[in-house]
Amino acid sequence: MTTILLALLLAQDPDLPGARVEVYKKAGDVALKMWILAPEGHTPDDKRPAVVFFFGGGWNSGTPKQFEEQAKYLARRGMVAATADYRVRSRHGVKATACVADGKSAVRFLRSNAARLGIDPDRIAAGGGSAGGHVAACTALIPGYEDEDPAVSGAPNALLLFNPAVVLAPIDGEAFPDLTDRMGVAPAQLSPYHHVRKGLPPTLVLNGTADATTPLARAEAFVQAMTEAGNRCELAAYEGVGHGFFNFARKTPDNRYKETMQRTDEFLSSLGWLTAR
Repeated sequence: MTTILLALLLAQDPDLPGARVEVYKKAGDVALKMWILAPEGHTPDDKRPAVVFFFGGGWNSGTPKQFEEQAKYLARRGMVAATADYRVRSRHGVKATACVADGKSAVRFLRSNAARLGIDPDRIAAGGGSAGGHVAACTALIPGYEDEDPAVSGAPNALLLFNPAVVLAPIDGEAFPDLTDRMGVAPAQLSPYHHVRKGLPPTLVLNGTADATTPLARAEAFVQAMTEAGNRCELAAYEGVGHGFFNFARKTPDNRYKETMQRTDEFLSSLGWLTAR
């Protein structure tokens, strides 16, 4: 399959039965959508916790359908759960700076429309995998990249990060590939690890011990930095599994969808966002 054909296929709207489709942002002639799943019996008068997920794909490709099952799970558990499209290089010719701006816009959209969507504006989580985990993390950690009025915050109240790219520049003298071309700025400017500070939202990081793309050591460094800064940040490490181990559609023995959702459930329950089982 050619790169052009693949990009066109990924540009098609995913089929997410039962989802409400909203355009959360217009970037030039691009209408960016999110697919929103509500709990049974949900009404606009509710103030439910919410989550928006961002797909992985190296800031180059990907589909919102990646987190369909995670969104369905959390909707069944009582949250308003969305999975969002955002601009990527293969479809829109953008750098990661645009991905981050879109992530903030998605969180801001949920908060701005909380009353209409039956959402608690003070209980909105951002989640994602790999590059999508990076986008989610950046909504909380990276300043700037605001495409709307920042009077309404685009920062989430919790983070759910699945094998996220949280270290994008050298630390402790480690050799590191130059990601300037992908980022569109000096990589440290978009590296969550390099922007850790006090006052960040509670965070769950889930990572495989055999991940060669986003190594466990980088996740550990991020969690340690967050904890030392006084933030709640937990690491769930999964022995012997590699990148993408959390994907529902992964048809290999290292699929850990059920385990990662159980851990996510426990984390959100500890925040009081879900009723503990």
